[in-house]
Amino acid sequence: MKKIFLALGLICFLSQPATAETVKIAALVNGEIISSEDLANQVKLFMLNSPIPYNSETKDMIDQRVMVQTVEQKLKNQAAAKEGITVSDAEAETQMKTWAKKNSLNLSSLDKRGINRAALADNIKSEIAWVKLIRKKYYQSANLTQKEIDEMIDEITKDMSIKKYQVQEIYISRKNAKDIQSLAELLREDPRFDLYAARFSEAPSAANGGNLGWINSGKMLSALEMRLSRMRPGEVSDAFLVGDGYYILKLQQVFDPKKNPNFTPNAKEIRSLLENQKMESLSKKLLQDIKQKAIIEIKN
Repeated sequence: MKKIFLALGLICFLSQPATAETVKIAALVNGEIISSEDLANQVKLFMLNSPIPYNSETKDMIDQRVMVQTVEQKLKNQAAAKEGITVSDAEAETQMKTWAKKNSLNLSSLDKRGINRAALADNIKSEIAWVKLIRKKYYQSANLTQKEIDEMIDEITKDMSIKKYQVQEIYISRKNAKDIQSLAELLREDPRFDLYAARFSEAPSAANGGNLGWINSGKMLSALEMRLSRMRPGEVSDAFLVGDGYYILKLQQVFDPKKNPNFTPNAKEIRSLLENQKMESLSKKLLQDIKQKAIIEIKN
């Protein structure tokens, strides 16, 4: 396993165009360069639809998150290219339009807002390529069987006798949690918990917008369940310390078998659930394996 060098480099020149003199090497990922200009563009994209200001209090947290995401994007691109996977401009353009509509943005106005459209297209191509890669590997090695579907239906049917919580989480380690209470307060006003989780949470669930799905009573940390037991659906908790990090929880729903009628999911719903779970697990494992074998050097 090759050693991964991690340190946080400064992100500069967010509001002025880069020149040959100002552009610096911010990181090397298996010999490929991530420049200071690349990171500046990624910070602008990261902040595009976020009410969180980029200032002295939030800069370190945002810069660190952007660096991690940019390195991961480079690794995903390299892995997809190695498998011969490509993404056409037409595919990227279609996805960009969907992205813009979802975020209530006009693509033609991005330049006026200082957003590099090519950087956005590269991000979208990277995610499309990664999805293609995961699907390819999934269908090569992880076919879903009828037995698995039947077993899951039986398990869920039995599971309906247990109280459970549908939860979203944000987890930030103590060392990076300088503004954690401000984030919790903001989340009570802004309904986009999934967006903030994807951007700031350090938990694996960040890839899924912080969604943990339904968790049975007794199957989570006691400190988390105690907090959830005092919350109402739709409520966001304060940030609270557990071990080496802080949690912010959003309680979506509560299932109480004494109050709620039972339901049995159909085979189609179970198939979709299991396929998504397997592909998500495959994605996490593949990215972890790629990181362990990569040579990543972050420049100061």
